[in-house]
Parts: sequence; C-alpha cells; structure tokens
Amino acid sequence: MTFSEFYQAFERNKFYIFSFEDVLSVFPNEQNNSIKKALYRWKKKGRIQSLKKGLYELSYPKDFFVPDLYVANKLYYPSYISLETALSNYSIIPEVAMAVTSITTKPTRSFKNKHGLFTFRTIKTDAFCGYYVEKHRNLEILIAEPEKALIDYIYFKVYNNKYFDFRDERFDKNIIAGLKKRKLNKYAKQFNLNPKEFHAIF
Repeated sequence: MTFSEFYQAFERNKFYIFSFEDVLSVFPNEQNNSIKKALYRWKKKGRIQSLKKGLYELSYPKDFFVPDLYVANKLYYPSYISLETALSNYSIIPEVAMAVTSITTKPTRSFKNKHGLFTFRTIKTDAFCGYYVEKHRNLEILIAEPEKALIDYIYFKVYNNKYFDFRDERFDKNIIAGLKKRKLNKYAKQFNLNPKEFHAIF
C-alpha cells in the first residue's frame, strides 16, 4: 500500500478522518504491522495528522477544511452536537461557543487538537435521542434538534447548580417561542425536569 493508493481510496470515499480499523477495512490484505508502520511514517512526514490516539486526519496534498462539528462526531462515538454549540447554531444564544460541545453515553471527556477544544458530556442512554443528520460540505453530522439542545442545556445547568432561571440566560425568546412544546415536554420528562417550571418564561 503506497501513500498514493491510500490517498486515492480515502479521498474518493471522503474518509478525511479515519482510524487504523478504517485503513484495514479498505486494505484487508495488508498486514497490521505494515499499516501501523505506514501511518507512523506518513504522520512523521506530515501527510496525516493525529487528532487523538488512534484517530487521524488526511492533510496532504491539501487541506480538506473538515468542519469542526464533523470532527467532534468522529472523535468520540456515539455522540451528537448539542448544548452551547447547537444553541449557537440555531441562534438561540448569541455567543459562539469556545469549545465544540457534544452529548455522549460514554464517560465525560475533553480533547484538544489542531481544530480546537472538544467537550463531551454524559447522559443516560434513554435520553440519547432527539438528534438528526445535517449535511455540511457533503459530510453527515449528528446534531441535536433545537428542542433537545435546549433541554440538554437546562439539564446540565440544573445538574451542576441545582437552580435555573431563564431570566439569567441570554436566550432569544422569539426563537424559543417557536419551538415545539410537545418535544420540549418529551425531552424534559426524560431528565425528570418539570416543564411547568420553564414554560412560563416562553
């Protein structure tokens, strides 16, 4: 497996971010040690870059400008974009989140690489829902619906501070007023949140 063969196969299939297992699946006849040595050699030459242990990004002969939200999905699986990043995406909050924030069923983790800081907050499996596939530059990204992103945010505010007041938040009330109350109720119940406590603010 030459780098040219590897590059053509992965660029054609849009495998801009990949793992050792991905390489093995595309080149099943290659020996494990040969793949590991090739990845090490290409990383040293700057043809691929490490995003975390065992996860790489294709960076040569050009930058593919992979969206940070797609990177987040790939960094920690399963996960979906939510909390401040999703709320900013929907203009529910005016701030642009400093880190890309996601929800996962795995332990809470943070990663930092050339794309920036990525944080993942843990929720129970039953509440891991309310997301959909959004396409960015023909790449599929899992992101929370606006209602789920809001409830996820409220849940962690309550979880951390045991107190939450909408009046302390810089939410766009007009956008929130247009959210689907049925979905808000559904997602709130998954966290045992009382929707009556915050519906009055709408």
